[in-house]
Amino acid sequence: MDLLDSILNSMDAPPATNEQQKTLIKKQREMVERLQNKQKEELLRFRKYVEERMGRFAKDDRTYIEFQPLDKVHRSVIHEIAENGGFIAMSFGREEEDRHSVVYKKEHPPSEDEVAARRNGEGWNKEIAKEYSERRKERLAQEQSLINKEANSEAGTSRVHGSSSSSTDPTSIEVKPTTNYKAKYAHLIGESAALQAARKTETNQSYGFVPSKNKKDMRSIEQTLADIQAKKRLKLQQQQQEHNLNMAASLDVNPDAEER
Repeated sequence: MDLLDSILNSMDAPPATNEQQKTLIKKQREMVERLQNKQKEELLRFRKYVEERMGRFAKDDRTYIEFQPLDKVHRSVIHEIAENGGFIAMSFGREEEDRHSVVYKKEHPPSEDEVAARRNGEGWNKEIAKEYSERRKERLAQEQSLINKEANSEAGTSRVHGSSSSSTDPTSIEVKPTTNYKAKYAHLIGESAALQAARKTETNQSYGFVPSKNKKDMRSIEQTLADIQAKKRLKLQQQQQEHNLNMAASLDVNPDAEER
């Protein structure tokens, strides 16, 4: 017997379930399955109810339909069917209290006032629509008055700055020298300074000027290479001649070297 068998034999066996416990577990499973099936059937009935109601809604003249407060699962069914049918579905209210769904036709979406009213839990009818319309008009009037005040204050400020800047504009003030420079430099330019005394120095354009046609090399590439090679040959010839002359001069200096 190995170590593993000894360990397994020393362990206690799992408690045996009697028939009563087996029957209780089986009943619990069956109850859970019945509840799940019941929920599925209820959701199927609710889906059918929503589809029929939206089908009637698509044919009549109403702009929206409102459902009773429901949980997330049922509201998700409403939103899914509304999206598939080409409607707009929105939910309003507090969760687990009065959260409900409202479905609109795409050609009649909810206005900003209606969405605000429903989010505030006030619902929506003609009286509420009139009240929110008046509030919106008052708010727009207040905003417009504030804009006008800001524009007027900016315009007044710009006018003040414009008048002050125009009064202090240096271009509008005539500057008059306090002294005469001729009198100050009379010992240099004389009493009567003429154009000849203050003539303008002009540059000599011909000085250092080389026409561009003189700078441009008109030779071709082949001719340029041939000229370079000719210069090299001429230089080699000159070097050879200098070498020959040096050798002849050395022989003339030592005539006895050849005889020996």
